[in-house]
Amino acid sequence: MKAFKSIFLCGRTYAKGVEIPWHKVYPMFFMHMLVFGVLGFGMAYAEKRPPVIALYVHAAFAIVVYLAFYLNAFGPDAVKWMFINSALGLMGIYSQIDWILSLFGKQAGDYPFYVHLVPFLYYVIYTFLLQNAILDLTRSRENPGRRKLVEFGYVAASLTIYTIFYCLQRQ
Repeated sequence: MKAFKSIFLCGRTYAKGVEIPWHKVYPMFFMHMLVFGVLGFGMAYAEKRPPVIALYVHAAFAIVVYLAFYLNAFGPDAVKWMFINSALGLMGIYSQIDWILSLFGKQAGDYPFYVHLVPFLYYVIYTFLLQNAILDLTRSRENPGRRKLVEFGYVAASLTIYTIFYCLQRQ
């Protein structure tokens, strides 16, 4: 990936436009986001939940940090994909939250709507990072034709996965 702005990462400053090796960005951030996502999911759906404000403060901190990183690393044009991932996230959350919660003998309807906000937001920022990793791993970011194909494939694969989860849950 090319740095949209100067960015400090892994003890080194990368100037605007400099290529950052994928292994310096994605593994660390995927692991970091997995930890925050699991913590947020656990806080939202735990048997004894913390106060809602604690859940929102936890999420707000993570989201502000990731958004700042995303804007500096990927730029505002790439961040527009967060909106696309939001729509996909709605479908993903709808198709997968009940399935994930069923592993613990629960359902999404067992919780008030505002509890689902944090897992939804984590889902959006995680899928944004995934989409950008796919663009970089397929070397599609700078190739408009390949990029359109990869983006179409990403949306099609996401919708297929969500449909499968939705259908499995309904059986």
